Amino acid sequence: MTDPASAPRFRNPRARHNFIGRTCSITGVGAYVPERVLTNADLERMVDTSDEWITTRTGIKERRLAAEGEATSDMAARAALRAMEAAGVGPADIDLIIVATVTPDMLFPSTACLVQEKIGARRAAAFDLEAACSGFIYGLEVGQQFITSRTYDTVLVIGAEKLSAIVDWQDRNTCVLFGDGAGAAVLQNREGSHGLLTVCMGADGAKGSVLCVPAGGSARPPTPQSVDQRLHYIRMDGKETFKNAVQAMHAAAREALQRCELEIAQIRCIIPHQANRRIIDAVGDRLGATEDQVFVNVEKYGNTSAASVAIALDEAVSTGRIRRGDLVLLVVFGGGFTWGAAVIEW
Repeated sequence: MTDPASAPRFRNPRARHNFIGRTCSITGVGAYVPERVLTNADLERMVDTSDEWITTRTGIKERRLAAEGEATSDMAARAALRAMEAAGVGPADIDLIIVATVTPDMLFPSTACLVQEKIGARRAAAFDLEAACSGFIYGLEVGQQFITSRTYDTVLVIGAEKLSAIVDWQDRNTCVLFGDGAGAAVLQNREGSHGLLTVCMGADGAKGSVLCVPAGGSARPPTPQSVDQRLHYIRMDGKETFKNAVQAMHAAAREALQRCELEIAQIRCIIPHQANRRIIDAVGDRLGATEDQVFVNVEKYGNTSAASVAIALDEAVSTGRIRRGDLVLLVVFGGGFTWGAAVIEW
């Protein structure tokens, strides 16, 4: 008969890996944001807006912009090295690099290959993953498959964006929202830890046009006309995005909790995609979370897409909001539409 004191406090959907594979944990996190700060006061001088208008609708006070000549791969490499240091691994230990981004340095080679060279991880395989703001959680799920199957021992997952390169600085409805930065996590098997308990992912391609960059790909290659029409910048229907984001994030978070037979009160820290404060608050309210449970840093960095949750996770760990053994819920939403949620035993 099982001793109730030793019984698990939650169901682990990956328990099968104890027999045919292994569990996967985040053993180190790191983040990088550029030094340049763009405040709401700065934006007042650029477009028809105000600090009050931006703060009331988004909760954002400032965001970071990459320096001249600083690319997505540069920010990704800096975040990666910090995560590697936290995990106690070196370049030779990295088996695979996954970079989640919608702002690659170029169409090809992948940003992950460029990061591989910059951090000296010469034996690592490398590829990019594109799921917009949901990219980091998608990357965690893909990365853990390599760990639990014993294909690789150490996987580096990075969310990195230079959104300032695709923001229309003449559109006050979108240019106030986005910033640049990168966050990274090292995935490994950790003895005696359940680690990544479950990941739920979803998508709805029928609503892809609601949040997109219309031109620049094979469907609408760059032309003088597409440039003149400003089709290479972010286009977003804000109301439709808000509605779908709240619904999808709430549903994904609920599904993830149900898979683990957990209640929201058992979660130490909830880290939602830092899109804007109204979405964060709405999702928290629907989940029945307390204010202390929900981690928010959108006021400092704005929406950094695939880097958002990764940067917030690093900040939550470094400030002591998350400690060993805590249960953590990540929940995201992005263009595509895409969405996802993950429950982690830290």
